[in-house]
Amino acid sequence: MENEKLVPYSVYIPLAHYEKLKQLAKKRKAAAMVRDAIAIILNGNDQYKSGYNNALAEAAKIVYDCKEAQMVAVNGRDVGALLADRIKELQLK
Repeated sequence: MENEKLVPYSVYIPLAHYEKLKQLAKKRKAAAMVRDAIAIILNGNDQYKSGYNNALAEAAKIVYDCKEAQMVAVNGRDVGALLADRIKELQLK
């Protein structure tokens, strides 16, 4: 990390994330991990974008393949296909 002044910043996170960070903090790794994650996201790193888009594609496939979602139709299209299309719209360009 560059030689720059660090300033505190608070954020609310789910309890499960807090518990995992607490475990990492015991190993003195939590703060660096959070700073690195924020830097990757803010800098528009392709790794973040790629991982995010891959996760969306997997989620869309799971919804599309859901047999129960295929049994319900809205305006002639099954709900699985409609939701999969909406999930795909969330992809980062």
